[in-house]
Amino acid sequence: MAGLAVQSRNVYEDFEVEKDILFFKLGSHGQVSFHGQNYNIKKRMSADELQALTRHASFVQIKSDCYVNTSKVSSIEDDQLYFGAKDAKSLPVSRRQQQLVRNHQSR
Repeated sequence: MAGLAVQSRNVYEDFEVEKDILFFKLGSHGQVSFHGQNYNIKKRMSADELQALTRHASFVQIKSDCYVNTSKVSSIEDDQLYFGAKDAKSLPVSRRQQQLVRNHQSR
């Protein structure tokens, strides 16, 4: 097996929004908090980057500052969005927000 190079990607520096991020929250002054399966990353973004991010096709806005990657939602139960197993990350959601997520998933 000599000669095989193992390519590893540093998720903290080189993450793919659609593939790696479960949800993100907007903060003040362009600060965005990205939430992945086992990590949280804070990053400052320009107004143009924020606009592109919030209009991304994979995400739906469930609160004024929170966007969810609907392709990463594994289930919606007991007013919670689950990302994987029930002991993994989850977000509380209202019935209206649940319907927004379901409608976005069915596209």
